[in-house]
Amino acid sequence: MLTFLAYCVVGVFVAGFLWKISVYARTPAPLLIPTTPAPVTRGGVVWRLFREVAFFESLFKADKFLWIAGYLFHAALALVLIRHIRYFCDPLPAIFAHYQIVGILAGIAMVGALGLLWARRFLIDRVRHISSVADHLFLWLLMGIGGTGLVMDFFLRPDIIAIKRAMTTLWTSPSASLSMASPGDVIFIIHILMVAVLLVVFPFSKLMHLGGIFFSPTRNQVDNPREKRHVNPWYAD
Repeated sequence: MLTFLAYCVVGVFVAGFLWKISVYARTPAPLLIPTTPAPVTRGGVVWRLFREVAFFESLFKADKFLWIAGYLFHAALALVLIRHIRYFCDPLPAIFAHYQIVGILAGIAMVGALGLLWARRFLIDRVRHISSVADHLFLWLLMGIGGTGLVMDFFLRPDIIAIKRAMTTLWTSPSASLSMASPGDVIFIIHILMVAVLLVVFPFSKLMHLGGIFFSPTRNQVDNPREKRHVNPWYAD
């Protein structure tokens, strides 16, 4: 059952992600609208996209508080995901032997950053006005995932050996299963189910900015209207 669920969740995520990317790629850009000051070469566009992805440059210029909370969340999430490699590798590479404390601290930072982002949607009038139910649900889901992870780290420890055994055989053994013998095991089941929900809805939500950033015409266009005429794809024929 666990193996079947894993294949279904990953299948929906991958198929949905690729479908959404194909939609972005096929969407025409009728106007040349790079946000100025914009690069005038293709290499400059690549460098601009790198700065956006790596440093959230435009967000930093627009809203320092949001940049701090958003960057802290994304950086901490990356560290947490790296820590989770230990559940899928046996034996664990030596490089991760002393990484666990970093991952735990990153988990605390991630939940704290999510708390700031969620509080912002209640405390700032203009943000509260444009916040949808989906915005709150995604933040709740992410905080639930991070929160249950911290509960397992500090309060209700699940059977890590059994979990690792299940995760390492997840893709090859249809008999892979998880125990519910302790409260920690139950918390882990809740944790993994919330992750599954997040992966299923991810491609169909605004979380797809993960891939959509590369197709934003305000970021991926060269500012060269005098050197090269921009032909509207709708009238290319």
